[in-house]
Amino acid sequence: MKRDELVAVTGATGFVGQAVLLAAARQNLDVRALTRRKQRLRGGVEWVDGDLGNTAALKRLMEGASAVIHIAGVVNAPDAAGFEEGNVHGTLRVIEAAHDMGVARVVHVSSLAAREPELSIYGASKLRGEKLVRASGLDWTVVRPPAVYGPRDTEMLELFRFARRGVVPLPPGGKLSIIHVADLAQLLLSLVPSGEDVTHLLFEPDDGEPGGWTHVRLAHAIGAALYRRVRPLSLSPRMVGWAARADRMMRGAKAKLTPDRARYMCHPDWTVGEGLMPPATRWRPRIDTLEGLRSTAAWYHEAGWLK
Repeated sequence: MKRDELVAVTGATGFVGQAVLLAAARQNLDVRALTRRKQRLRGGVEWVDGDLGNTAALKRLMEGASAVIHIAGVVNAPDAAGFEEGNVHGTLRVIEAAHDMGVARVVHVSSLAAREPELSIYGASKLRGEKLVRASGLDWTVVRPPAVYGPRDTEMLELFRFARRGVVPLPPGGKLSIIHVADLAQLLLSLVPSGEDVTHLLFEPDDGEPGGWTHVRLAHAIGAALYRRVRPLSLSPRMVGWAARADRMMRGAKAKLTPDRARYMCHPDWTVGEGLMPPATRWRPRIDTLEGLRSTAAWYHEAGWLK
């Protein structure tokens, strides 16, 4: 990727987006980023006020850009309409703005949940977003990250908080793949330049752990990152559903474990697909997961998130 090129980024203020901005700064790359709130000035980043519902803002975001990395989306919503607006209509507006402003290349961040769309409204909406990108006529690449962890993450934070208490409630027995957010950010930037090795392809990256992680093994690894011995507690699908309803009652719209999320969490295999790793000539995971979990735990401590 040439240093005088400009990359447009949606979702830049979120967990993954912040990591992309940090990685871009290390490479001295110029970024134009969409934001819904006033942001502090930072070198190499031009902020554009707006969101995925603002067509004019999306056009300003794309103007003069060589590519767009589309990260923004809805992970949690109270109803199907929320997922549809963020993950489907929002993606369509990004595609339309790219066409209008002559941006030919899009790196689209989806989710492994799109592989099993019948399990959740979220996964179904991410798959519909993917289909729009595939049919867009743009030079596209789709990335389906597995569970993403690292500093600033609020999703796996709950597991760290439980591990600190010595007991980690888990979904029924199963396995999953994971990836450190810094590795994912580096991948997204590495995919910006077009090429036959990435154009019109879908990738499912992970930390390189063969066969992924069982839920129990990951719980022990998180405990080790906190220097605590933990007792993994595998819950039945019914108990996970009860926990989701309880979380909704206690935290309302801010609930993390929604019934929609509970359904796909109980799926036994969220490991990446065989043969879907990105080309090694462009990217490979660099962060050892055990070390990554330790550094994440240290960040949580320093930020006061583990009390």
